[in-house]
Amino acid sequence: MPDTLAPPSIPTAPVTPAVLDGLRAIVGDKGLILDEQGKEPFVRDWRGSLVGTAAVVVRPGTTEEVSKVVRLCHEHGIAIVPQGGNTGLMGGATPYATHSGIVLSLGRMNKVIEVDAVGYSMTVEAGCVLQTLQETAANADRFFPLSLGAQGSCMIGGNLSTNAGGVQVLRYGNARNLVLGLEVVLPNGDVWNGLRSLKKDNTGYDLKHLFMGAEGTLGIITKAVLKLWPAPKDVATAWLAVRDPQAAIEILSEAHAASDDNVGSCELMSRAGTDVVLRHIPNVQDPLKADTNWFLLLEWSSSRLKADGAEGMSEKLEQFLAEQFEKGRVLDAVIAQNEAQARNMWTIRESVAPASRAEGGGLSFDISVSTSQVPAFIDKGLEAALNILPSIRPYPLGHIGDGNIHFSFMSPVGMDRETLGQYAPAITRAVNDLVRDMAGSISAEHGIGIDKIDELAHYRSKVELDTMRCLKRALDPKNIMNPGKILRL
Repeated sequence: MPDTLAPPSIPTAPVTPAVLDGLRAIVGDKGLILDEQGKEPFVRDWRGSLVGTAAVVVRPGTTEEVSKVVRLCHEHGIAIVPQGGNTGLMGGATPYATHSGIVLSLGRMNKVIEVDAVGYSMTVEAGCVLQTLQETAANADRFFPLSLGAQGSCMIGGNLSTNAGGVQVLRYGNARNLVLGLEVVLPNGDVWNGLRSLKKDNTGYDLKHLFMGAEGTLGIITKAVLKLWPAPKDVATAWLAVRDPQAAIEILSEAHAASDDNVGSCELMSRAGTDVVLRHIPNVQDPLKADTNWFLLLEWSSSRLKADGAEGMSEKLEQFLAEQFEKGRVLDAVIAQNEAQARNMWTIRESVAPASRAEGGGLSFDISVSTSQVPAFIDKGLEAALNILPSIRPYPLGHIGDGNIHFSFMSPVGMDRETLGQYAPAITRAVNDLVRDMAGSISAEHGIGIDKIDELAHYRSKVELDTMRCLKRALDPKNIMNPGKILRL
């Protein structure tokens, strides 16, 4: 059964019949969901582990409607939980059980407003599904690099609000690095129009960065101008059996120059993580039946078409892997010979989350340290967790090119969730203390939401927390915008 959320102090003003009439006048009946069955997908997180309530789900169709809805809620002190595709992992888009206000869903605002192929930008509404934007860019012979497992259902507004990461951060950066401009509805209903496609704008504070990563606590992103890149034309994908994580980061370090700076992705996988996917995800093949504990998914890509008779990405990668084999870092390797083989490799990487859920309970930490410290973190972190619960089953994996490790564990065989929960606080403290000691972050890409609100308070300095609270109180003095997320006020 899902957990009932125990909130910090949040506004409890109700949605009265008069307010409901006001909402209906703004968005119409088609923009309101009142029945419990209809609301259910919006008040439960996608994992099914958190569930809250809402008086009504409001689905505006334009920025003007969002502004009017927010202004109405501001006037009456009604709490708002903004929501995109509801695919987050930290409960940031899930209302609390005591939430008496609204969920504001951006799903109807799903238009691509403009694709500027010459200027390499795209202007979109917040409810556009990420995969749709990838395909739209590709149709214009351009590339939008944000890529993550939930891309078929997550929405760009949520991606930006959580500063999503994914498998292309190594080369292109997090979500905030992919944005030129934003339109945002502020907590009082005012609209800030920052939809500028400028690469240089040195006119004071760069306001757009306030709202990316704020998880809807400072305002609602309604539109964005996104950066585009040339479409990849020559891609080489390889699955490597590697000696250990130290070998993996040494391979990556040398791959940058060897690829002419064309490394797109570099993903570390453990044997245990690969095996859980092979057990639970149908139609997936093991690329290498190698007797090793560590694998690397390495992808090089270039926007230049391979010329006849010229050396392309696959040839360069093959030569590089031969050199790494001689150095003892690569034990075995296979380069995808077609799109199906490459897709199989990526399916393994992207299916770890659903496969681990099928396996049963577990613990997962979304941490980052400097890339050079990844091997030491893995060694020390595994030792710390296994000292607390020797039978726990680790399967670390992640985007080692940007230092982000999803430090994950499956329950010991036969142990139920409740028993594992007795060990979780000690393991969490041990892992996060190690992250702190290595000058890392307890949340690399998943955000804070509900799940890490107390961890953030524990590990961030008073100066940082007070500064964040000052921003929140200045922009949202009534605390109606996604209250009780990220910070306790």
